Amino acid sequence: MPLLTLDSISLAYGMHPLLNQASLIIDAGERVCLLGRNGEGKSTLLKIVSGEVVPDGGVVRLDDGAMLAVLPQNLPSDDARTAYEVVSGAFPETGQLLAEFHMLTQQVDEASLDRMMKVQERIEALDGWRLDQKVTAVLAQYGIDPERPLNTLSGGWQRRVLLARALVVEPDILLLDEPTNHLDVPAIAWLEEALGAFRGAMLFVSHDRAFIRRMATRVVELDRGKLVSFAASYDRYLELKEKALEEEDRENALFDKRLKQEETWIRQGIKARRTRNMGRVRALRAMREEHRQRRVRGGTATFAVEDAARSGKLVVETIDAGFAYPDGTPVISDMSLTVFRGDKIGLVGENGTGKTTLVRLLLGDLEPTEGKVRLGTNLQVAYFDQLRGELDLNRNALDNLSEGREFIDINGQSKHVLGYLQDFLFTPERARSPVRVFSGGERARLLLAKLFSKPANILVLDEPTNDLDVETLELLEEQLSEFAGTVIVISHDREFLDNVVTETVFLDGSGSVDEYVGGYSDWRRQGGCFPAEASGARPDRHDKAAKSGKQSGGAKQGGSSKSTKGQSGARDEPASKAKPAKMSYKLKLELDQLPGQIEELESSVASLKGRISSADFYTGSPDDIATTLKELEKKESRLEKVIARWMELEEQALG
Repeated sequence: MPLLTLDSISLAYGMHPLLNQASLIIDAGERVCLLGRNGEGKSTLLKIVSGEVVPDGGVVRLDDGAMLAVLPQNLPSDDARTAYEVVSGAFPETGQLLAEFHMLTQQVDEASLDRMMKVQERIEALDGWRLDQKVTAVLAQYGIDPERPLNTLSGGWQRRVLLARALVVEPDILLLDEPTNHLDVPAIAWLEEALGAFRGAMLFVSHDRAFIRRMATRVVELDRGKLVSFAASYDRYLELKEKALEEEDRENALFDKRLKQEETWIRQGIKARRTRNMGRVRALRAMREEHRQRRVRGGTATFAVEDAARSGKLVVETIDAGFAYPDGTPVISDMSLTVFRGDKIGLVGENGTGKTTLVRLLLGDLEPTEGKVRLGTNLQVAYFDQLRGELDLNRNALDNLSEGREFIDINGQSKHVLGYLQDFLFTPERARSPVRVFSGGERARLLLAKLFSKPANILVLDEPTNDLDVETLELLEEQLSEFAGTVIVISHDREFLDNVVTETVFLDGSGSVDEYVGGYSDWRRQGGCFPAEASGARPDRHDKAAKSGKQSGGAKQGGSSKSTKGQSGARDEPASKAKPAKMSYKLKLELDQLPGQIEELESSVASLKGRISSADFYTGSPDDIATTLKELEKKESRLEKVIARWMELEEQALG
């Protein structure tokens, strides 16, 4: 017996059909990921399942006696209720009485005692003490302080409280809409663990590919109003989807060819018309109607970064730099980093560890309270704000982007603003709509359009992946990888970091800053971890006591990294007593191979320089000249990094 059945669900807003005879069956224990492009109607479908939205047609059936719960997408902005009040609120009348009794126990006046007795009688009549035990137990299980007001908690802890509220009713099916948005990596890891222990069914919307891989047992795609099920893992779904699209294109091409042949036949001369087959004429009419009704798959966003003139080779250098609040609390301490043109740096750390402060120091927007920050030359910065603060919600997309211009120059080509917005999947009608009615994904795409319309040689992106669909994410990854300038990205999307960045900078919250070669997975392989993982404690960032005794990331685990100064060891012993970590076989092997790589790169650089210095080099084609110069720059940059790595491992080998 299916747990949840959607039978021929239809819904349209105006003339636009969002859902068209969509059907779906979910069995007990399944974890179904609902995928689809921004604006396809995924969140609306979840609201139909929960009963918040009534469809135009079709039936939603939940198995008799089955309980459904929802983990909402948006976090409460100013909810002053305690965690206990929020979780107990899952039981409407009983929860309100329990919360009131809980509050009355903190008071000692006679009126409060009288009211407490009446509330207690009603709770006993409703068997409320059993529910109180459930609320208390789930709060303890998730390490939540019952007295903590919700609006004083971080996003991760608010999500934890809301999940406790959803699960305290012991639901048979749980609905989740973008549950990882605005969470840091430890909070996402905790969420994955908590949901992995949940034995009920799940229907969730997410664009976090690592989260989908971990959680989904089946993928369902909402595509042009229909629900298509893939009984497969996420990676297998990608393969099957590509084959399905190829088959669809082939069938459409054959259909269009037949339609063209029939249109030619119907337009033949007078004699042919007298002898034509009326059944064939009716078939042609049916083909025309089928072609008219065909919902063409939406286009893929196409965009390119507007390159500015190159910055200097050195972008920024920090020497023992730090920043502290006026009360002396350190945010960044003893940071020594060097960023070169072309570096792609990912900043990783829990929320509140100082990632935004670090970016402001690197860009010169913030003066260090200790040490020095030296900026390079000709720096032109474009900034992507996770809060979408660059957008005026009362203006339309056209006005937000154009800023009075009718045309935009993108890498030497002039484009009309409307045409440019169409590259980001905005129709002319949608481009003239106020931004306040846009979905999160549309706002993210508009901000990308605005970002990429400005010449820049440094791109700073603060949580750019929130609300973007997978196809747009992949295109963004491709553009950032090909961008010749410098990229600094703050992200908790593990796969995005792996696909884009060449260096990972980890902030542990104590002020320490560690630099690692590679992306997020490389950082983990090199021993990188979050403080709570190192200590075995829960990541409780709202408890100041939990911040004490934290140890920094992988640099202290003996992994391969470039550490800044001022790091403390994991023990309370004096540094002089600590034994040097023994070099692993893998690192020894890497050290043995590096001289050969250096020799090969030096040879390549010498060869390229010889070609460039020849008398006829600059008489060749501009494309060949540019390609050769770019190749030399890449080889020199790679040579510098390999030499730095060799020196680092040599020092480690010598102890």
